[in-house]
Amino acid sequence: MSEIVSIDLGSNSFRVLKYNGLNDKILAEYNEVVGMADGLVDTGLISIEAQNRVVTAIEKSIEIVNYDPSIAVAVTTAAMRKANNNEEVLKYFTEKTGVKFNIINGKEEARLTLLAVKHALKRENIDSSKFILLDIGGGSTEIIVNTNDDYEAHSFDFGIVTMTQEYLHYHDLNKDLDDRKKEIQKYLDSLDINLDEYTFVATAGTPTTIAAVKLGQDFFSYDKDVVNGTIVNLDDLESCLNILTKSSKEEITKLVGRGRVEFIEVGIFIYRAIFEVLAKTESIVLDDGLREGVALNAYKKRCKT
Repeated sequence: MSEIVSIDLGSNSFRVLKYNGLNDKILAEYNEVVGMADGLVDTGLISIEAQNRVVTAIEKSIEIVNYDPSIAVAVTTAAMRKANNNEEVLKYFTEKTGVKFNIINGKEEARLTLLAVKHALKRENIDSSKFILLDIGGGSTEIIVNTNDDYEAHSFDFGIVTMTQEYLHYHDLNKDLDDRKKEIQKYLDSLDINLDEYTFVATAGTPTTIAAVKLGQDFFSYDKDVVNGTIVNLDDLESCLNILTKSSKEEITKLVGRGRVEFIEVGIFIYRAIFEVLAKTESIVLDDGLREGVALNAYKKRCKT
């Protein structure tokens, strides 16, 4: 059977994909902000409210995408890794919906995301030999250095949701970002590579939102096929920040979508920090990420059996 349904339950977003591996076609998809990490920093727990939002999202996706939840390939990441009640939460999800989630670690998350991005770069006719991939998540940030058929990956313990929850004042955030930049620089130095030889590629909600704003799209007119391959530079980040500063909450919600308003600025600050560490002036933005990688990986495994 060539159809795969993959699910990515992140710290803030829930994403479903129905994929036909034989024809390399996306048949259906579903995205929703579920805010699973809300309150996680303070309590160490996935709240009952967040659990119920996830269950509701799963039920909606089953209806819209039309899939059997028992055979979906479902993964969950940083928030669930950190939550003290992760086992009981996942049991609850299975009991309520039939979906069985697998908690993956940062390295597996990076591997699967890289699989999707390399596939997307080839689809967009962009050189995929040497690039540095940034994946800004809600609870973690992955940086992957791809050199032809080899790669090095590291998962850093910060993301847009956790940073927003931890820091209420930007001067605190900026201090922490300076420390994070040193941490990332140390990792890159350990690889002993010439960064000038590598293009900068970015995926996940923050880069795609900035690309969409640059293209004149908002949350309701978002077209990932147009966003894919868009070049975002530092001026685009500043332009987006300027728009957000001058916009009302209602206008920002229309622009970035419900559940993302309070995190988008922090996401831009993280994105800008990586630009600075890499000494890059532009990056290639792709919508493809973990759920696409999960689908591709599952199809490849199925073909081998």
